[in-house]
Amino acid sequence: MAYFLNWKNLVKRIIYIISFLTLVSATPPQGPGYDTNAKIKSVFIYNFTKYIEWPKNYRQGNFIVGVLGESSLYKELENMAKTKKVANQDIELVKFNDSKAISNCHILIIPPDRSDELNNAIKQVKKNSTLIITEKEGLTKEGAAINFIVQTNKQKFELSKTNVEKYNLKVNSSLESLAIVVN
Repeated sequence: MAYFLNWKNLVKRIIYIISFLTLVSATPPQGPGYDTNAKIKSVFIYNFTKYIEWPKNYRQGNFIVGVLGESSLYKELENMAKTKKVANQDIELVKFNDSKAISNCHILIIPPDRSDELNNAIKQVKKNSTLIITEKEGLTKEGAAINFIVQTNKQKFELSKTNVEKYNLKVNSSLESLAIVVN
């Protein structure tokens, strides 16, 4: 039985990697200023939605992804939202110009140039089930649930299970196995 479970996890990982590579290679670069990392991160974010479980009342209506300020990631997420869904929910993007304007959302993305607003953002979503994603090293220690980093020229992500669970979210063990787990 243990062999079957390990084999099953291996198959899931292979499918995840193939899906990731297919999505990344499906869209060619779009001229000068095209941000390949933004495309990769948008695919990661979409896949995170498959491995994080939100409370029941968050599984109806639109799936809201908030972005604090300007980010090349916003455009990639906008493209993805045109063709993808999270379970049966349409993806809705919201741009917050200020951390005080942040309202209820499923995912909140804080770009590197707005990292200093993380504490204010946490206060805004404190009572919500919001997955906070950042892009600057060390921010999982400051309260982010997932943080994008680059190690050995590869895009990776840190995961703080404690910070995820703080917002009444559940993490699938498959996501933990793909992450750099931090406390």
